[in-house]
Amino acid sequence: MRPVEIIPGMRESGRWDIPARLNMARQCLSHPGDSIAIIDLTAGARDVVTYGQLGRMTDGIARTMQEQVQPGDRVGVLLSQSPWCAAAHLAVWKLGAISVPLFKLFKHDALASRVGDAGAQAVLTDGDGAALLGDLAQPIRVDQIAPSDDPLPFADTGPEDPAVLIYTSGTTGSPKGALHGHRVLTGHLPGVSISHNHLRDGDCLWTPADWAWIGGLFDVLMPGLALGIPVVAARLEKFTPEACADVIARGNVRNVFFPPTALRMLKAADQSLLGLRSVASGGEPLGAEMLTWGQKAFGLTINEFYGQTECNMVVSSCAEDFQVRPGCIGKPVLGHEVEVIDESGNPTSEEGDVAIRRGSASMLLEYWSRPDATAEKFRGDWLITGDRGVWEGDYLRFVGRDDDVITSAGYRIGPAEIEDCLLTHPAVATVGVVGKPDPLRTEIVKAYVVLKPGAEVDERELQEWVKDRLAQYSYPREVTFLEELPMTVTGKVIRKELKRLANAEFLESRDAR
Repeated sequence: MRPVEIIPGMRESGRWDIPARLNMARQCLSHPGDSIAIIDLTAGARDVVTYGQLGRMTDGIARTMQEQVQPGDRVGVLLSQSPWCAAAHLAVWKLGAISVPLFKLFKHDALASRVGDAGAQAVLTDGDGAALLGDLAQPIRVDQIAPSDDPLPFADTGPEDPAVLIYTSGTTGSPKGALHGHRVLTGHLPGVSISHNHLRDGDCLWTPADWAWIGGLFDVLMPGLALGIPVVAARLEKFTPEACADVIARGNVRNVFFPPTALRMLKAADQSLLGLRSVASGGEPLGAEMLTWGQKAFGLTINEFYGQTECNMVVSSCAEDFQVRPGCIGKPVLGHEVEVIDESGNPTSEEGDVAIRRGSASMLLEYWSRPDATAEKFRGDWLITGDRGVWEGDYLRFVGRDDDVITSAGYRIGPAEIEDCLLTHPAVATVGVVGKPDPLRTEIVKAYVVLKPGAEVDERELQEWVKDRLAQYSYPREVTFLEELPMTVTGKVIRKELKRLANAEFLESRDAR
């Protein structure tokens, strides 16, 4: 079947063709009313929600809120994967307000910081969410709202009008609110499609990533709705390979976005999932071993993609179009100008800062109430991602976050490659690699390792494992075994916590001498 049309004429011009008036709710509800929008597995059964039904759910919520929510108001959405979560965001956008995705696993302080910073007076939620919310904001229970057959008009918004405020996961500091306009969905469509070998009729999308994060909301849910590709809603209390396989089978899933953590869990369980047409992954780089395993487990090549909350889906692999290169995260996506630049803001063929030129449709408008942070994010016309990279031809190789790169005896070492190598060891469940201060080498490579249940291995064996596979200078000179690693709620290793631990170890050993 032919790929779905993403943005008419974009393949020829390479330019965004964004209309002067644009509302993401209209964009997501523009398909025939009897077409399938969402396949709902959240209640155990398999229920189909059509675009017509989703539109009536959206209008029910919008009518409930219309007296108290004005254009530009911030409205929280504290819901897990479900049709009502999709309708909640669409209702907020239909009114011209700004939705604020919130994660059901947040504790009180995490909710309070985001709700308070956003100034959200109301939060769309359910019974469990209302209990979590307490008195932080007025809960509006979507599970008590009936769909409406009386549609409200779509707010007359433009592509630059604010629509969604997504808080970063806080891997490099306190969470900041990335404010996006109604163009952000359009900005995701090319990258989402090619990361799935060009989405086409007959496809069906799912991700275990929660829809409270940009990876679930704008890498899967909203692009699927906008492009007419059914999306599976499945609320997993805990991700397991067995539960994952069940969702894929019951939902007739063809296309999956797996965060790297999920892939590692599937690999550790030696789980095969044959019959998929595409598997995409983003958030952390994969290595050659994971790609090789993916060929066996899925019968296809995993397509890596790259972006961040502030500007997403700007680089991607696409096995249907070009050979995927291990260690590289792909090529720039049509419409996004991606460069590696030096400190002066000039493109360089050496290692440098990964940057995206202003004009990308998925680029944030600003950090919410943080003009200083917004200004620091840019260097001239370039948005600085905070990641380091280098070109290999027209492929982008990810080196590491700017503050994660290890400087040891004059070498600059990216932790991701070492982590990937250690993950290939049969005893290793997960690992985090950081630089530890060293008076001789500036830093040494330090690995924090979590072993699989019942596995045994010593430091020397893991050191030799890396020496035999990577450069001699990049092996971990110290290995510490932990019960668990510090992780963000999205499953990323918090390297700054490991760095803090390594620094404390260094100071303790120095003071003991």
